Amino acid sequence: MLTQTTSAQVVITPASILETGLSFFSSKVLLTAVNLHLFTSLAESSKTGTQIKEALGLQERGLYDFLDALVALKFLYREGTGTEAKYCNTLETDVFLDKKKSSYVGGLLEMCNNRLFPFWNDLEEGLKTGLPQNEAKIHGAGIFEKLYEDESKLEEFMGAMTGVQRSNFIAFARSFDFSKYKTHVDIGGASGELSIQIATFNPGIHSTTYDLPPVARVAQRNIDASGVSDRVKTAVGNFFTDAFPKADLITMGNILHDWNLEEKKMLIGKAYDALPEGGAFIVIENIIDDERKENAFGLLMSLNMLIETPGGFDYAAKDFAGWAKEAGFKEITKIQLGGPASALVAYK
Repeated sequence: MLTQTTSAQVVITPASILETGLSFFSSKVLLTAVNLHLFTSLAESSKTGTQIKEALGLQERGLYDFLDALVALKFLYREGTGTEAKYCNTLETDVFLDKKKSSYVGGLLEMCNNRLFPFWNDLEEGLKTGLPQNEAKIHGAGIFEKLYEDESKLEEFMGAMTGVQRSNFIAFARSFDFSKYKTHVDIGGASGELSIQIATFNPGIHSTTYDLPPVARVAQRNIDASGVSDRVKTAVGNFFTDAFPKADLITMGNILHDWNLEEKKMLIGKAYDALPEGGAFIVIENIIDDERKENAFGLLMSLNMLIETPGGFDYAAKDFAGWAKEAGFKEITKIQLGGPASALVAYK
């Protein structure tokens, strides 16, 4: 029987329970600020509450509670008090939430505000039914099928994913030893960002970003603007029905978690078949810690796969190691990237 011992001197409070239970308050304040482009406006210059009200088309009621909540949450600085006080971005919000900067990660937050926030209200139903709680409930089609119908929405989605993944892709491109390899393919390459970063930091690598035709068109535009188009190209295909292109290195950046166990194993097997002896297959994901106690973001992302996909889930390094060895890979190592993200490397 599991028990917990407490001391008479220990005072327990419901503070952490209430903080988490009401965390949607602070989440919605930040998401709303991003959607209003508040941080982009303040990147131009600091502003008073009145100036912000006029710039964003807001009302007086709630204005200062909204702005001062962002101050208290450490997303804004404030100089002075009252109506003459001026608000400006913090270092982090200026770098990462100014939409005019290439370091912008707010695209994902915009998508969270506009799509995911209401879907997560149905988490309880998802846990009871095991079914997605997104557009599939209404239209019958999954998120990707709906996105492929509208290239502008597809490009917006890919931009959101690129913004939040870029720093992890750069960390991998700079930390992995590419010296033994000459060719690379990124399966499900989306915007081409991982291929671009690998080529940028590793001049000896020629890379291919591989995805469906509508996605490849978007990727090609990014590659053309990247400065490494001489070593990065696109290839089109369906990674479920087609064999993977052969290369010394094969990567998947935030792809494997979209699929169920049988599909995961099939994709790992395809990667094994496409690699030469000594080649490597790398997945970059929010890898859950083996004890499933520490990486809360990875566990929450796995719940997001419940909301968004019919069978997807995130996983621990030991899970991937078992699947990879079953496919024939000899050795699996882990590279810790930024925050909750890691790269798992399987060597053939």
